[in-house]
Amino acid sequence: MIRVNEHYLKLTSSYLFSEIARRVDAHQKAHPEEPVLKLGIGDVTCPLPPACVKAFRRAVEEMGEEASFRGYGPEQGYPFLRERIASADYRERGADIDPDEIFISDGAKCDNGNIQELFSQDVRVAIPDPVYPVYLDTNVMAGRTGACTDGRYEGIVYLESTRENNFIPELPEVPVDLVYLCFPNNPTGATIDRARLQQWVDWAAANRALILFDAAYEAFIGDESLPHSIYEVEGAKEVAVEFRSFSKTAGFTGTRCAFTVVPKDCKAWDAEGNPHSLHRLWHRRHTTKFNGVSYPVQRAAEAVYTAEGREQARALIEGYMKNARFIRKEMEALQLDCTGGENSPYIWIDGRMDSWKFFDMLLEKAGVVCTPGAGFGKCGEGYIRISAFNSSENVHRAMERIRKALT
Repeated sequence: MIRVNEHYLKLTSSYLFSEIARRVDAHQKAHPEEPVLKLGIGDVTCPLPPACVKAFRRAVEEMGEEASFRGYGPEQGYPFLRERIASADYRERGADIDPDEIFISDGAKCDNGNIQELFSQDVRVAIPDPVYPVYLDTNVMAGRTGACTDGRYEGIVYLESTRENNFIPELPEVPVDLVYLCFPNNPTGATIDRARLQQWVDWAAANRALILFDAAYEAFIGDESLPHSIYEVEGAKEVAVEFRSFSKTAGFTGTRCAFTVVPKDCKAWDAEGNPHSLHRLWHRRHTTKFNGVSYPVQRAAEAVYTAEGREQARALIEGYMKNARFIRKEMEALQLDCTGGENSPYIWIDGRMDSWKFFDMLLEKAGVVCTPGAGFGKCGEGYIRISAFNSSENVHRAMERIRKALT
């Protein structure tokens, strides 16, 4: 008989954002006269930058002509995009990343989930709490955990991120092989400085561990003293893989384009202690299971790096950050403790009550959707996350509704 992968049966019954969508749908059916304002899921609302649209259209037209038509492209991505990324995102910031170390994909979420296929099933994984659910759930699916008890999975090392440590986890106190880090952080909005990131890199080097560094929100960093990439600190190319996305940077959530950096110096070891190139292994996996991002999408992504595209993307980001600063100001005016909203589009708010209860209250009384912190882990209980990804008008309306609901 055909059997299921029973590790899937360990997962909680519903993915966080699916449960949010279910509750919002029920509310809208019960109150069809009241438009809901969504500040929950991190989906952008502004259209693609005009420079990207122009490049996209031009590339589609090329695909309609016999002389310029393209079939399967290189699985790793077209050189024209990888070269732009290497230059603008890394070398301009002092990080020596080669275009051949960059892998273009259809989403950082996919890459974060897929990368764990390279590692032994018995590696010990450390994951921050609270955390983006994909890091945890994909390792559950892979069989690296036991059962979930009291909100936590056996076999996972949880790195608690709380107000006491400024939502930056401490180095593991027990042996760990694989660590997930995300800065600017989703969901807390916390950022990490160079000195603290250097400590993580040094720890990984000393312990032959690997850091999976999610930098999907690096474009929102306004404080230039903060690193945008883990490769800005010494030694990171030997111990870290980095994920980035065009989704939030340039509105590609519905267009789908991202990339993962796997340096050639980055290694993992077999059972006999022999080193192996992660770049080679990821290249093998990528070319086997992925046929590449479409040519028009990659041309649209390339346009982000033009002078026009950079200016337009920066304007999008500044618009969202203006929302973020306003949300944080309004929440603090309500005497609620917050983090984020300064170098991140997320505001992490201490609701002083059960997270789902606070979520339901804002939905019922204000018609505003947030994200309950408990959905990100045990340390998220009592918090909510509000996203700045909406129009200025809707953000102001949402804050007015919340103000009325809470006062």
